[in-house]
Formats: sequence, C-alpha cells, structure tokens
Amino acid sequence: MSCHPLKSHPFCWYWSRQQILLQIMQNSLSISFHAPHTLLLLLVLLPWVRGAVGQEGFCSVPPSVVAESRSKPLYWKVTNPTLSPANLQDLPGFTRSVYRWDHALITPESHVFSPLPDWVNTLGAYLITPAMGAHFSMYLAKMQENSRSGLPPKDVERFVFVVDGSVTFSNGSIIDHKLPVDSYAYLPPNVEHLLKCDTTATILIFEHRYISLENHCPEQIIGSTEKQPLLETPGEVFELRKLLPTSAPYDFNIHIMDFQPGEYLNVKEVHYNQHGLLLLEGQGIYRLGDSWYPVQAGDVIWMAPFVPQWYAALGKTPSRYLLYKDVNRNPL
Repeated sequence: MSCHPLKSHPFCWYWSRQQILLQIMQNSLSISFHAPHTLLLLLVLLPWVRGAVGQEGFCSVPPSVVAESRSKPLYWKVTNPTLSPANLQDLPGFTRSVYRWDHALITPESHVFSPLPDWVNTLGAYLITPAMGAHFSMYLAKMQENSRSGLPPKDVERFVFVVDGSVTFSNGSIIDHKLPVDSYAYLPPNVEHLLKCDTTATILIFEHRYISLENHCPEQIIGSTEKQPLLETPGEVFELRKLLPTSAPYDFNIHIMDFQPGEYLNVKEVHYNQHGLLLLEGQGIYRLGDSWYPVQAGDVIWMAPFVPQWYAALGKTPSRYLLYKDVNRNPL
C-alpha cells in the first residue's frame, strides 16, 4: 500500500474526514483497493480514524479531548487500548501483530495469558522471549487478589514497571515499598524479593541473564519516572529519562521517551543494541526495516540488532514509550 496524502505536513494529520474522502475519490491517495488486506485494514482503521480525527483534523485538539485524557488514570490505555480486542470481534482471524526475523509487533488482541510459573493468582503473557531471537524476556503480569510473585531463574536480573494498580515490594528488610503506577524496581540476579498485590495490578517485567564484569556489582533500585531528570538529547526534540544508572555494573537500561504530536526521531537508527518497547501513551507510526506500522498505547515492539528503526508521534495527545536497551557490554 502506498499512501501519501500528507506531503505538506508528513507528521501531523490536518485533514478532515471530508478532505480525505475527497482525495480518495480523486485518486490522489494512491491506495490499491484491489488488495484484500488493504480493504480489511481500512475497515478496521476507519472507526479509529473517525473517532480520532473528528471534523477538525488531528492538529485541532478540542478541550473535551484534553479533559477526557486527564480524567483517566496514567497509562490507562495500555490495558484499555483504543483499538481493543473487542473492536475486532467482527473480523475473525484478523490481528495487527506481525513477526519477522528482525522485528515483531505484538498487539493486545493477540496476547495470550496463562498462569505464570511459581507465581500465585497471576496470569502472564510473554511478549518477547529468546525463542524469537531476543536475548531477554518481556512479559505482562496480571496480578489478582492476594497474588504473589515467583523468583526469576538463577543469575537472571529483573526489572518491574507498574502500569496499572499498585503492588507491594519486599526484599526481606523491615520496610516494604508500595509501588504505584509509574514506579519500578530493579533486582540484581539472585536477590530474594517478593511482589504482593491485595487487589489487582498489571506490571511489565523484563528479565535478562546478567553479564558480569569483574569488580562490578549492580545494586537494587526502587524509583519512579517522575523523579528521574530529563536528559539532553542533542539533535532530537523528544524528552528522555533513564530509569537505571548508566554505570558499568548495569548491562541494560530502561528509557522513557516522550513525544509531542507531530514530533519524530531525527536519526533513523541502525545499531547493535536490541530493544523491547511498550507504547504507554499516544499513537504514531513506527518504521521497522522496510515496513511502516500504525501503533497505539498497549502495543509492544521487538527490535533485533541493526534493524532500521524510526518513530513519529501522531494524534491529539503526547506519546510516551518505555524502551529496553542493552548497554555497557562488548557485543563480542
């Protein structure tokens, strides 16, 4: 499908529905309507676009939209996505999920939850694992009433990020830590700990087999995104926070990246690092290799080493995503 209606404003949708329909009728959108997958995509996206665009286009933000977004809990759309599984019930067999040898897009309608080994009253959906070529695991854990976590395998480090509800973190010390939405904990390998939930919560977890360095030992970290400083991003417009120290003991980091509508990555990245990404808020377009994917809050992306990658934020509200990145180790 080739579509270029936004030549004058490639990263901001100014057009109303009437303008888009007019351009379609005038054949200036260059869409191949003979391709069945294109027709299916249009059927799926039209309600989404219609609700998002309205009469005035993406770049006009009605006060009601701003008020509604502020009334919802932080990261609410991760567990309640705009294009939810319920929206696709009339399209049996359809999914936006894609798996390629060098990248994957895993969308909410294809999540498969099952009991997590060694956890109590908790369902998990593994979204990225070594079976697909990654050197880490990334999964969502839905903790139910009176739920308890298990421990990762030996020599495996763990990072926990709360996207819904709250959990209590304990490592055997006198003081327990309550982790609300947007809070996180990093656990070095072989550290005893426990996550408890008395109601319900959804947490994102990364696990990675630690690559040790002589005379370097990572430490347990508990924090929240809002307490991390904004970092300089030379040549870029997005806002960046790093949730873990950049020092040698840590062999991966977690980035929080914020984009205003219409902002995009300046660098079209190609590098040796792997990524695991969860879009926490907003929507946009992600380029992976030679493919371009519309993405929304709740979508997960895996990026293998050296896959070309690029992002542009669209819509009426800011985008935020959380990104795993391996660091501080020689790729050999």
